[in-house]
Amino acid sequence: MKKDFLTYQAQTTPHPLALEISHAKGSYIYDTDGKAHLDFVAGVSACSLGHCHPKVVDAIQKQAETYMHVMVYGEYIQEPAVAYTKLLASFLPAPLETTYLVNSGTEAIEGALKLARRHTGRTELIAARRAYHGNTLGSLSVTDYEVRKSVFRPLIPDVRFIHFNAPISLSAITEKTAAVILETIQGGAGFIEPKAGYLRKVRERCDEVGALLILDEIQPGFGRTGKLFAFEHYDCIPDILVMGKGMASGLPVGAFTASKVMMESLQDRPKLGHITTFGGNPVVAAASLATLGVLTETKLIAETLEKEKRFRQLLKHEHIKEIRGKGLMLALILKTPEMANYLVLECANQGLILFWLLFEPKAVRISPPLTISMGEIEKGCRLLLEVLTKYKQ
Repeated sequence: MKKDFLTYQAQTTPHPLALEISHAKGSYIYDTDGKAHLDFVAGVSACSLGHCHPKVVDAIQKQAETYMHVMVYGEYIQEPAVAYTKLLASFLPAPLETTYLVNSGTEAIEGALKLARRHTGRTELIAARRAYHGNTLGSLSVTDYEVRKSVFRPLIPDVRFIHFNAPISLSAITEKTAAVILETIQGGAGFIEPKAGYLRKVRERCDEVGALLILDEIQPGFGRTGKLFAFEHYDCIPDILVMGKGMASGLPVGAFTASKVMMESLQDRPKLGHITTFGGNPVVAAASLATLGVLTETKLIAETLEKEKRFRQLLKHEHIKEIRGKGLMLALILKTPEMANYLVLECANQGLILFWLLFEPKAVRISPPLTISMGEIEKGCRLLLEVLTKYKQ
């Protein structure tokens, strides 16, 4: 199967990890040799309830037996999507009430950028240095990594960048600005949290000049930071909220939410201002509904902060310079990129799944399922520390 994988399936790097998967359950992924791998990554924060959570599987199976795709998004009334968007709105502050369902986080970013330009009549977009918002051309345009962008230029015009956590640069936001787009917690840059009051200051500046604020919660959303959405930690409500990843516990999904009045901007002049065939797919919406139900009806979100404390207690080592992030969105910052590579690859050999971050070469991601147990945390951390101790510079 590995030979066919490398021959027939397009690759994203010259050297994929190429673990051959048999099945997955809870906090473990099993390879075709029967070896169990403890998952500290959760599909890059996507499998929020672990692998094959019974309530999610049940919702998927029931919906698949009822109907799957029946019509392009927005034309037919389909109960899973209606029930999901209504439940989601009940947990969001005003004016966030109306949700557009799409297929991925990057598509949700595209929709949010279009909505901002359409609603304001302005064109300028402001993003943050070291931001990551996706890989389609619009999302890449508001991502600040030239090595990833240069070979795909020209990108969309009228985009400017400011420094994250630097209030002094907020004067760049003016009456020409349609929207400021920020990750609530910067992901690819190394899980950088906003400093006290920063997002509030951005919100105030946007209000002063009539610009919209888009918060990208594709990764920190759905309980990963100890709140349903990370913006709840920072006293800042966006005009447009973008989500994805952990929303459906492993199925492909994305969404953006705004006020009903704002979202109506995409209905007319032109009609079909943003369209998608498979957005709001009923099977995916059923999985999203089940996921949100489990998150909000249990103590999983609150327990995320206790699990963060346990990781921080256990992961003390001379090679670990710091641990960034919040909840179960954590990054170990090691002394060198070589050390980070060694840790990820050797832990993979030992049955512990870790992963890199996109743009911080000294970082190692820890973003396990929110359902991970304290015992599994302790087991994985012991193995991680054993591997790190064996590192020879």
